[in-house]
Amino acid sequence: MPIFAGSKSATMDKQLKVFKFGGASVKSADAIKHVGGILKSFAGDPLVIVVSAMGKTTNAMEEVVEAHAAQTGDAFQKLEKIKQEHYQIAQELCGDSEELFTLLNDIFVEVEWVLEEAPEDNYDYMYDQIVSIGELISTRIVAYYLQSIDLPVEWMDARDVVRTDNIFREGWVQWEETTERAQNKMLPILEGNKMLVTQGFIGSTSENFTTTLGREGSDYSAAIFSYCLDAESMTIWKDVPGVLTADPRKFDNVSKLDALSYREAIEMTYYGAKVIHPKTIKPLQNKNIPLRVKSFVDPKGSGTLISAEIEDNYPPMVAIESNQALVNISTRDFSFVAEHHMSFLFQTIADMRLQVNMMQNTAISFAISVNDVDDKVERFAEAIQENFQTRIERNLELITVRHFNRETLDGLREGKMLMLEERIRNTVQMVVKKVPALRRKDEEVA
Repeated sequence: MPIFAGSKSATMDKQLKVFKFGGASVKSADAIKHVGGILKSFAGDPLVIVVSAMGKTTNAMEEVVEAHAAQTGDAFQKLEKIKQEHYQIAQELCGDSEELFTLLNDIFVEVEWVLEEAPEDNYDYMYDQIVSIGELISTRIVAYYLQSIDLPVEWMDARDVVRTDNIFREGWVQWEETTERAQNKMLPILEGNKMLVTQGFIGSTSENFTTTLGREGSDYSAAIFSYCLDAESMTIWKDVPGVLTADPRKFDNVSKLDALSYREAIEMTYYGAKVIHPKTIKPLQNKNIPLRVKSFVDPKGSGTLISAEIEDNYPPMVAIESNQALVNISTRDFSFVAEHHMSFLFQTIADMRLQVNMMQNTAISFAISVNDVDDKVERFAEAIQENFQTRIERNLELITVRHFNRETLDGLREGKMLMLEERIRNTVQMVVKKVPALRRKDEEVA
């Protein structure tokens, strides 16, 4: 991914910071008030505040898209539920503000217009035009509330800054144009030491169609702004104390890492660690911008610092990617999987934006572990069916262990069937399937 290197430094009284608040931190009126409390201590500092959709809004908006595509008849009903939930939060925060509710209503009307038409043939295009409003709604509410508590806040539409290619649901940033737009549109506001509230996850094409940057892409948006504006630092505010050695919802006795190198953070996010979006680190590393992961529950906590000046000495770290599909590919004529076969397969994978997490080949077969999203796996199998046979196994997990030891690996393998394994230096990856415990026929059943 090329990154434009010709950006200029921001000229302002204080060093610019970029904060990102995820859905959990703005899921309710009380949560947004808490965010306001955190930001009060930064009043007077130039600050870009990137906000995700509230709570599980993106999931709910995806249900609207699915209902509209399938013409189930309840798309408007699902949208109305989302609308009322947001109106309730807006009312709790700002009362019956006619100005705010007009802004919110205008956003919802745009989706209603889409739902009144026949579904688009291009599902990904339709997805982006509908799902993207989650961030637009949340930032309108958050910005209006912050203004009501006398913070110097301005709202900005990220689509006016972040320019992408024409691939929907996984837009690739056009760095030169995005940098120029960020400096022309954002710097004049920030030079007055103001706070600028904008959206994560979304951008636009040269034809001004809305695109999204990939699921959970708000972290990446914050990194884009940090890069383009030469930020002093970027902070991701989470509901955990920092980067942990494993997901605390799945494992006991996890510990917080005080510091990580860019390299280690890239490895862990690539392998599925959910605390940071995988694309976040590269723009920051290119300009040596430190990233802090801090807790919005305990804002004074130390969190985790990610930067270049970190010694690579770590305990075992575990990342688990659920919803994996293992696609086993073989040639129809029983010939070797040769270079021209690989070239075709990789080009198809790239064209379909299929996220490959692990791959392995033998003389006559090729296996890939991919995120099982929507119907992408079926479309991939259909695209290669003329020359290849495919066998798809679903409901698998990809387990990655960095800095592994035998005890950790043995514990993770327990109760699982190993489908694929690979070891590279200090990393082990395993595609596994859960298996039920065996029971003797004469064993008494409780």
